[in-house]
Amino acid sequence: MSVYRLCAFIVLLVGLPTSLVSAEETSPAAAKPITPTETISLLGQGDLSQHFYTWLTDGGYEDPRHVFTMGKDGILKISGDGFGGLITHQEYADYYLVLEYRWGTETLLTRKGRARDGGLLLHCQGPDGGFGGSATKPGPWMTSIECQIIEGGVGDILVLAGKDAAGKPLKASATCTIVRDRDGEAVWSPTGEATTFPKGRINWFGRDPNWKDVVDFRGPDDVESPGQEWTKLECFCVGDKLVYRVNGVVVNRASNVIPRQGKILLQTEGAEMYVRKAEIGPLPKEIP
Repeated sequence: MSVYRLCAFIVLLVGLPTSLVSAEETSPAAAKPITPTETISLLGQGDLSQHFYTWLTDGGYEDPRHVFTMGKDGILKISGDGFGGLITHQEYADYYLVLEYRWGTETLLTRKGRARDGGLLLHCQGPDGGFGGSATKPGPWMTSIECQIIEGGVGDILVLAGKDAAGKPLKASATCTIVRDRDGEAVWSPTGEATTFPKGRINWFGRDPNWKDVVDFRGPDDVESPGQEWTKLECFCVGDKLVYRVNGVVVNRASNVIPRQGKILLQTEGAEMYVRKAEIGPLPKEIP
């Protein structure tokens, strides 16, 4: 039994709500972040528990429906049958993250028939389930800065400011240079006005203003690979700055990011997804 499952079990025995206990609080590992000096495969050569633990809104630290499974080909399958994610045991800072993924065909639960949805939460802090839930029912996410993965919106920045174990707000923010589209939504532009966001979304520069939350949506300027083809997503985490690149195209930037370190959460959000590479390594000499 992992330390996370053991702790949750102990909490149940003493009658405390599991939502008040986070993996950060129960893990013997120090909170000091790791800055990678070599490239590490987060898929752990097929053993997901080497770098990740599971969090699901309806299962906590258990995964009875096998939402996350490793194939014999070394590819991670995310079934989408749940909300939550794989969360790293360790916190990281100043790193280069590469994710190569493709969509499956299934959409499920409340996302049935809607745009295929997932995401990477960076710099995660606070308790598991500390964002998107309530005092009595933990949510699926954590306080973090998200790199959105959704049909038509890959590379959007989402600022997720959640709560700590005592229910007090945790700070999260990002500053981006933006313009406003016809609907008033924030869109990243290198020549835009610097604006600080304590919450909300900053669209990637080419997001279709006619975006609809429907399966197979694709905008005219999308750089994500179409259909079930592989997409390469890169996140450059440099101090308090973030740069997102999709298939070689820089799509979004942020500075003055809070938090600037933390765990990494790979979401399941009602869509079938496959991941053939999830690597974290040292920052390159040149940052795009």
